[in-house]
Amino acid sequence: MADYKEAFIGIDVAKLKNAIAIAESGREGEVRFWGEVDASDTSMRRIIQRIAAKFDRVHFCYEAGPTGYGLHRLIRSLGHECVVVAPSLIPRRPGDRVKTNRRDALALARLLRAGELTAVWVPDEGHEAMRDLVRARAAAVETLRVHRQQISAFMLKHSRIYPRKKGWTMRYLRWLQEQQFDHPAHQIALQEMVEAVRVSKERVERLEKVIEEFVPTWSLAPVIRALQTLRGVDLIVAVTFATEVGDVSRFESPRQLMGYLGLVPGERSTGETVRRGGITKAGNGRVRHMLVESAWTYRHPPKVGTRKLYLMEQAPSKVREIAWKAQSRLTSRYRMLATRGKRTTVVCTAIARELTGFMWAVAREAQAIKS
Repeated sequence: MADYKEAFIGIDVAKLKNAIAIAESGREGEVRFWGEVDASDTSMRRIIQRIAAKFDRVHFCYEAGPTGYGLHRLIRSLGHECVVVAPSLIPRRPGDRVKTNRRDALALARLLRAGELTAVWVPDEGHEAMRDLVRARAAAVETLRVHRQQISAFMLKHSRIYPRKKGWTMRYLRWLQEQQFDHPAHQIALQEMVEAVRVSKERVERLEKVIEEFVPTWSLAPVIRALQTLRGVDLIVAVTFATEVGDVSRFESPRQLMGYLGLVPGERSTGETVRRGGITKAGNGRVRHMLVESAWTYRHPPKVGTRKLYLMEQAPSKVREIAWKAQSRLTSRYRMLATRGKRTTVVCTAIARELTGFMWAVAREAQAIKS
């Protein structure tokens, strides 16, 4: 037993070279810098095997970042433990303003040995591919929004005000084409911006079609179908929730999921003084943004529309019960909060928080039926 040797390895990953540090087990175990090595898979495989040969058990960690999860999968394929660390949750000294690859690797090794690091959930390759596709669609939507904003600003600058309320319809596009400017440069600028909007919109539609094609073959397809029984949750919202949150069973309660999405109120309390403010906005902003938008639909009385009716009929009975319970409660709560004079943004945020709980219940039920 005295010969048992365990080590904790911190890796500061980068594009070209990875810095590696080793902390041996025990409070007085040696912490040393191994060195910087080439970041290629071949080089890392060789170094990992060399380090592992000197110890009975090794634990690896590195920060989540743009390099992705390839190193995590490589280490796990070699039979060793590896955690990908949440960078924002790494303990740091307030006065420590020196940052180097060597210091980061040493700090990761020490903190891993002390058990002070928080791991992120690592998706499998299929899940990561779907998440990249959904994020590509989100980026396309943002590009479309920017191009539309450019046209709106251009027309406002030239005092061209659309006479109707609703924009970006076919009638609005015809109105844009009818605009005439004295200088031909203005006309060309407007046509180029209109063309950019058209191209961006087509890109969004293509990505949404591809997402719809891939969902039926995905392992979380039953969860996607079940989530769509909830009011305000369409295919894009359901897929975004599933790709960003992943396996909901890792959350023991709805409150944990709400906190993960940053939908719980912040608090600064001391002694008998209790101060609660706005939501923390910690965690995944993509899902939080979509849920707040979905909450807007609960301003209407409870009703199952024609689009939802087919989905409800195809869903299991327990999922249908949860979906109807969610609609009845959330519409009632929306009216109650609005009657109290709460701002619409506050009301939608509160509804989104409770909607998260119902989505947690629906997803767990769908996974239980699947298994």
